[in-house]
Amino acid sequence: MHTVLSMMFCLMTGINSFASALDGAWAAEDGLQKTILFFKDGYFTSVSFSSIKFISAVGGTYKIDGNTIDYLKEFDSADSNEVGKNNQRDFSITGNQLSLTANGNAALYIRIDNGSAPLSGVRKITEREQDGKLVTIHKTGSRKTLKILTGSRFQWFAINPETKQFSGTGGGTYTFINGKYTENIQFFSRDNSRVGAKLTFDGKLEKNKWHHSGLSSKGDKIYEIWSRINH
Repeated sequence: MHTVLSMMFCLMTGINSFASALDGAWAAEDGLQKTILFFKDGYFTSVSFSSIKFISAVGGTYKIDGNTIDYLKEFDSADSNEVGKNNQRDFSITGNQLSLTANGNAALYIRIDNGSAPLSGVRKITEREQDGKLVTIHKTGSRKTLKILTGSRFQWFAINPETKQFSGTGGGTYTFINGKYTENIQFFSRDNSRVGAKLTFDGKLEKNKWHHSGLSSKGDKIYEIWSRINH
């Protein structure tokens, strides 16, 4: 019995170490096009863009099985028919390089960060200020807006996995210092003119709840609470 438990522990430790090794953000460049991969809390996204335009984004849940990533797409901006499909990629990590292989073709990514930061995780809005009071957001159906943050990168996306609808995404780099959360926009699917914008908000972290307040890009006052979730 002890031997079986020890084997199970070693197996789980190995799986967790692989998942932990993937945590964070990775980047690859092909000419003017840049692709960023995010892995955090059982969720992944991949977004491609250039300095002047958004190109595409996909994302969903994932699990590690040995040296294979098993993932299920919840959104695909380029091909909604891919939503709901299971996929696999073999992977290996050497130093700060991630190799992903599919159909014999390998793609290399360089680590940007290891996903370690106070705000890192997958988050959704659970409360919002209305008429001076924080109100719990009750949602029905599968439509959702999530934000994934690693150590230095963020991406939000509005999707509906049930209807395969992709409504939009945006993201870039961020900092969170002394109660100030600052975003630097590198891609925005709805409006490429937003690229290069810098937005600063007040922020505080209480357990798994991120209090986010200030003025939106339209100048509207906001106070939101983003709670961390796991997949």
